[in-house]
Amino acid sequence: MKERIIKQVVEEIQQSGMRFTVDDITNQLGISKKTIYEHFSSKEEIIETIVDNILEETDQKTNQLMADDSISFIDKIKQLMQVLPEYHQIYDRPILDEMKRYYPDQWVKMEDALEEDWDDLQKLIEQGIETGEIVSNYSIPVIMKVLIEAINTTLDQHFFNKNNITVAEALSQIVDILLYGLVPENKR
Repeated sequence: MKERIIKQVVEEIQQSGMRFTVDDITNQLGISKKTIYEHFSSKEEIIETIVDNILEETDQKTNQLMADDSISFIDKIKQLMQVLPEYHQIYDRPILDEMKRYYPDQWVKMEDALEEDWDDLQKLIEQGIETGEIVSNYSIPVIMKVLIEAINTTLDQHFFNKNNITVAEALSQIVDILLYGLVPENKR
């Protein structure tokens, strides 16, 4: 039941933002408030659980990827930039803005976790420059700024939904453009 509640809350957040009510959830699931409060003490605890699940899943995928020596260096960068948790719908600019306003502690947790993810990516970029797998004629701060801004375009999920592009597809295309460019190799 707990997972059903979480899934419904994520759907409600996607549709209504962070201002959903517990009544909205009970109506959608056809359950009583008592049932919700058997699993969660408050709406805030539900949000906290969702954020914790997202961060735990992202950390697990990132750590597993970083430790896997069988993945080529470039594929590791590509996959790291495409790590998506199950409830990635929360990574939408309007939702994050509401989270910052109504659930600032949870927003800070997400911001801090993203900083750690960017640190992992930067370490890979630095390693790639040292080994010659990435060109060294660009400054690391500029590289990171471009990568972060490009990945952050997926925070406009409305744009991708409107164009029938999933966030996973968008991330894959963004990463390919960044890593391989727009010009065919035989035209460079």
